Amino acid sequence: MSSTRLTTALENGACQLPDAGRIAVFRPRAGTDLAPLPKDRVQVIQGFRPDHDAFATQGYDTAIAPEGDFAAALVCIPRAKAEARALVAQATALTGGTVIIDGQKEDGVESLLRDCRKAGSVGEVISKAHGKIFTATGDFSAWAAPAAGQDIGGFVTAPGVFSADGIDAGSAALADMLPPSLPKRVVDLGAGWGYLAAEVLKRTGVEELHLVEAEHAALDCARRNVTDPRARFHWADALTWRPDAAVDAVVSNPPFHTSRAADPALGRGFIAAAAAMLKPSGRLWLVANRHLPYETEARARFREVEELAGTGRFKILCAAKPIAAKGASR
Repeated sequence: MSSTRLTTALENGACQLPDAGRIAVFRPRAGTDLAPLPKDRVQVIQGFRPDHDAFATQGYDTAIAPEGDFAAALVCIPRAKAEARALVAQATALTGGTVIIDGQKEDGVESLLRDCRKAGSVGEVISKAHGKIFTATGDFSAWAAPAAGQDIGGFVTAPGVFSADGIDAGSAALADMLPPSLPKRVVDLGAGWGYLAAEVLKRTGVEELHLVEAEHAALDCARRNVTDPRARFHWADALTWRPDAAVDAVVSNPPFHTSRAADPALGRGFIAAAAAMLKPSGRLWLVANRHLPYETEARARFREVEELAGTGRFKILCAAKPIAAKGASR
């Protein structure tokens, strides 16, 4: 969100805040400037761990889900349309008052604006800094996320989580390449809603599986999809989380974008994190879109790297024997 866009909307009266009462701010990303809002009245609602922690560090009242009553709300729209609509429904239901909607064109704000006009009423629209901000009122209850989640082939998913509409083809390709037996302690790094974890637990030899996922909604789904007592769940940033002791294996289908543009640095970060948590004899299995340049990072972090049989779209990398960083101990 552009703080100048919000400032402009507040200063010219296109968006108005009540003089008193709490303000819910849904899904702002780290780096979003909320300075135009009275900080002591704001509660940031953010389930993505790195963004959640960024606002908590700044001293904001930060929560995974809204707590209590609100006089107004600001929705910073995410990329997923179903999630954006569900947030608008939640915000209007909670406040019964002013709901401000802000987003970038690349994240679909123009489409959401059209939908809001059809379902309710919209105030003055401010276009600035490649985005739009406006207020919306009306009954948006039809947009609410299903309380029981979405059932996808026996798995529960939720709007906005990765691969919410079906099993990700990359995860399925990786699962097909895993050996029939795996070592005792395994980490699923970036576990999502748990498909790959469920496949890992079908292998013999696994005694403990750690699911590490930064998106709280996805981890909630994983808890419902993976009920095996060997599973351990961690709401954490995969790039910084570490187990209490080095593990035998890591499996991962890492994200490769934070916006619509690919960001290979994310996958490289997952490879580095995996190397840091593995035993000297440990092994990483990773799936990636074929065009992503992960081999260089893998060879810098592991002594042995090979590409297993993949597809025209995906490659499966198997990396073994991590290279310990200087001063590190396992």
